[in-house]
Amino acid sequence: QVQLVESGGGLVQPGGSLRLSCAASGSIFSFNAMGWYRQAPGKQRELVASIAKGGRTYYADSVKGRFTISGDNAKNTVYLQMNSLKPEDTAVYYCNAAILNYGLGSDRSYWGQGTQVTVSS
Repeated sequence: QVQLVESGGGLVQPGGSLRLSCAASGSIFSFNAMGWYRQAPGKQRELVASIAKGGRTYYADSVKGRFTISGDNAKNTVYLQMNSLKPEDTAVYYCNAAILNYGLGSDRSYWGQGTQVTVSS
């Protein structure tokens, strides 16, 4: 019954920006943590950024200083602002949410359908 819907992906030139949105069916305040994963062709899915209840954030080394994760409880939405995009950022980006004491990305977390981000000149 929990649904996460991603949007905002698309084609952008290197150095450009995109903002991804993850809209939840319920209040994001009910989640212990939310995050963004990505999976490029032939690569494993990796955690890009996460935000825990209370506001603590995490970023993969590859995106530090370029990406920012944030949440808007009034809109039940988590965002990923992506700046200075590089071709290696090309991937399908997935939203993930964890409840109770379960970890982000665990088999008891919830996944969105994904949104394609392509960085190319």
